[in-house]
Amino acid sequence: MQRYDKKRVVVKYGGHAMGDAELGRAFARDITLLRQSGVHPVVVHGGGPQIGSMLKRLGIVSEFKGGLRVTDKATVEIVEMVLAGSINKEIVQSINAEGGRAVGLCGKDGNLVKARKLTRTMVDPNSHIEQIVDLGFVGEPSTVNPTMLELMLKEDLIPVVAPVAPGEDGETYNINADTFAGAIAGALNASRLLFLTDVPGVLDKDGKLIKQLTVARAHELIADGTISGGMIPKVETCIEALERGVEGVVILDGKVPHAVLLELFTDRGVGTLLCK
Repeated sequence: MQRYDKKRVVVKYGGHAMGDAELGRAFARDITLLRQSGVHPVVVHGGGPQIGSMLKRLGIVSEFKGGLRVTDKATVEIVEMVLAGSINKEIVQSINAEGGRAVGLCGKDGNLVKARKLTRTMVDPNSHIEQIVDLGFVGEPSTVNPTMLELMLKEDLIPVVAPVAPGEDGETYNINADTFAGAIAGALNASRLLFLTDVPGVLDKDGKLIKQLTVARAHELIADGTISGGMIPKVETCIEALERGVEGVVILDGKVPHAVLLELFTDRGVGTLLCK
C-alpha cells in the first residue's frame, strides 16, 4: 500500500458497474478506503446508458456517427442535466455515505476544463470520399487547469467530475469520459489512471488477458488485429494519457468486486497495465 501513498490516482467509472447498486456501493467503499489509505483519488464518470434512457423518456431521438452521439442543442442540455446533475450527485452521495468527503463538479467549475469542438472524418460508403462529420456539441479537452482539483486534494476531498465543459464560444460541450479522464490524469501527473470497463482488459488472440503492454507493443497488436473494435480507441486513449505524463494506465473489469483495490494493492493486479 506504500507504493501509492500520497499519489494521485484517477479512476474513470462507467459501464455496467455504474448501473449495479451493489457494485456501486462497493465502488464507493473502495474509493473511500483509498483516501483513508493515503491515496488521492479523483473520479471521472460517464453515463451513456442513463443519458440514452432520459432522451428516450423525453422523446428525443439520438443519432450516432462513428460511435459518437450527435449532440444538438436540446440533447446537450439533457446530457448536462444527467451527467453533472443526477449521476454526479448519486456518486457523491454514495461515497459520502461510506465515510468519504466527495464533492461533485464538472469542467465548468473553477475553469477546470475548456473544450473545443470535436471534428471527425468518415469515408462515404457510396462515393468513397472522405467527409467531415458534424457531431454538434461534442467536444474534446483543449486546456485543463487543475488548480481546483489540487486545492480539493490538499483538503482530503474526493473530486467527482462529470465530462461536460464550456468552449471558447460559450457553448456547452459533451466530452467522451475516457478522453476527459485522460486529460485530467495528465494535468495532475497521476501515478495511475484506471479505466473501469466491461471487459477484463486487453486480450490476446486466444482470449487470455495480457497483463502488461508497452506503447510500442500496443501499436503492434493494433496493427495485427489482436486489438480491434472498441478496444482500439480505449488503448489509444491510454497511450495519449501516457504521453501527457501519466505513469501507468490500466484497463480493468469494473464488474469485478473491489477491482480498484485489487489492481492497486496486490502484486498481480487484475487488468492490463499500459506503460511506456
